[in-house]
Amino acid sequence: MTTLTTNYLTPTGREEAWRFTPLKRLKGLHDLAAPLADYRSLGSDSLPAGVTISTQPAIENPPSSLTDDVVVSRVRDLVATVTVVAIASDSIVTEPIILKRSAQNDGAEASRTIIRAGNHSSATVVVENVGSAVLAEEIEIIVEPGATLRFITLQEWENDAVHLGRHHAIIGKDATFISVVVTVGGSLVRLLPTVEYAGPGSSAELFGLYFAGDGQHLEHRIHVEHNVGYAKSRVNYKGALSGDGARTVWIGDVFIRAAADGTDTYELNRNLLLSDGARADSVPNLEIETGDIVGAGHASTTGRFDDEQLFYLQSRGIPVGEAKRLVIRGFFLEILSKVGIEAIEERIMNRIDSELMKVVIE
Repeated sequence: MTTLTTNYLTPTGREEAWRFTPLKRLKGLHDLAAPLADYRSLGSDSLPAGVTISTQPAIENPPSSLTDDVVVSRVRDLVATVTVVAIASDSIVTEPIILKRSAQNDGAEASRTIIRAGNHSSATVVVENVGSAVLAEEIEIIVEPGATLRFITLQEWENDAVHLGRHHAIIGKDATFISVVVTVGGSLVRLLPTVEYAGPGSSAELFGLYFAGDGQHLEHRIHVEHNVGYAKSRVNYKGALSGDGARTVWIGDVFIRAAADGTDTYELNRNLLLSDGARADSVPNLEIETGDIVGAGHASTTGRFDDEQLFYLQSRGIPVGEAKRLVIRGFFLEILSKVGIEAIEERIMNRIDSELMKVVIE
């Protein structure tokens, strides 16, 4: 099988891309000598009109992008068939396209999926990850000219799951891509939401929400490649951490190439520490090869509760514990509202509320 991967070796942890990741907890997903089974774990119970899902030979659907990630490279080399979700050109799909993960529990899995939004189509795709799994995946998203795609991925795993994946979007001329990543479960989750552009006038909005509890490691490594001119990107990720050993990592890389005149980009990461023993690493990076841009910037904050907000709520008779929970809910609401599906928003907030009940914030 021919792939667009580079030569790769099992990482040691000294590499820049892996220095934050606890390799011993990956259950062999990064280890070239460890078994990894080819499995198509995404499917749908029903599909709206204008949408099809099929299984196709991987050799007929080669990757459209390079990767230097060892786990993605393993997926490409091992997977013989891919799941292809196709949204017909000019289709306006108002009902969400729900893809559910039917993960296997008897070993590590490799999964590859292609989502293609046809010219001038409009749709929302939701990927639901639940249960226990050891999963390596690649999802490639192709947004053709004039299309609008909202891509929502929900990591609602059990606390023993390990999930490493890349979600790569290629955005066509005058197309719009909106990504919402929600990670509230799993022992270790390491996701690579990445974007490149295929034409001017295109736009990407990448939103993320994560909540790490005792011993959880949640890592999100964003890369936006502004490789064509007159495109736009916005990145906004928020996380909260509570408990001993809770760890989050956010890496935000934006690369503006010399040919990308007229670029407009901004990235933001905010982290809220709820207890001692939690650690958040936040590393925004911005590399610019042309001075002819509309704007480029980044910001990152990590801290505890806003005392003024707490004082305001307490002055109105709200107990300190409940006041802190209200502040946390408000902190997440900006991102959660981007999902745009009330039932999912309510489900995620209920899970966050259940985690908050375990937090000693009196």
